[in-house]
Amino acid sequence: MQADRLFHYFPGLKENQRASLEALQELYSFWNTQINVISRKDMDQFYLHHVLHSLSIAYSGNLEQAKRVLDIGTGGGFPGIPLAILYPDTEFVLIDSIGKKIKVVKAIAESLGLKNVSTIHSRAEDVKIKSSFIVSRAVTRLLPFLEFTQHLWEQTPTKSPSEGLYYLKGGDLMEELAETGILPEVRWINQFFEEDFFATKAIVFIQKDKLTN
Repeated sequence: MQADRLFHYFPGLKENQRASLEALQELYSFWNTQINVISRKDMDQFYLHHVLHSLSIAYSGNLEQAKRVLDIGTGGGFPGIPLAILYPDTEFVLIDSIGKKIKVVKAIAESLGLKNVSTIHSRAEDVKIKSSFIVSRAVTRLLPFLEFTQHLWEQTPTKSPSEGLYYLKGGDLMEELAETGILPEVRWINQFFEEDFFATKAIVFIQKDKLTN
């Protein structure tokens, strides 16, 4: 899958957004030779497995309404970097406990001139900043994730039904969701994108109210 396939799903992008998305693979290829943040075999499907997968959140919720989005366990910058390109007026804080990954994320954001991206090298449990929007891509099982991010939610009245957690997961989710004691909303990505890769991929969405009450 090439970068131009993204524009089929996001036809309204500005020229600078298209240029930033097109630049991603070369930037990651360069950094991956120095610090392995993406499987080298996976780089062949970079735009499908990483960029479009990250951007699926845009089809699920309106992050334009967010002042700040926390990306917990961002790894090499997913889903945060592609989403920051898509939403230039939203602040994205990309958080990871592995310093070399944060180094790559910071370098890529600087190369692209993404003024709306900042990074924190820390475990989520030790982060002090708060938000009404959190995104993440399969960091761990959902229940422990909810537990170690509980303190990150803003305790403000909910302003939008889009406020909450967007958690990218794959496979059989039923047991994992049941153990949370919450009824999350599961949005299957193949409702939005036709590629076979998304047949078993989902966005688990939990409204902030369910996580702060």
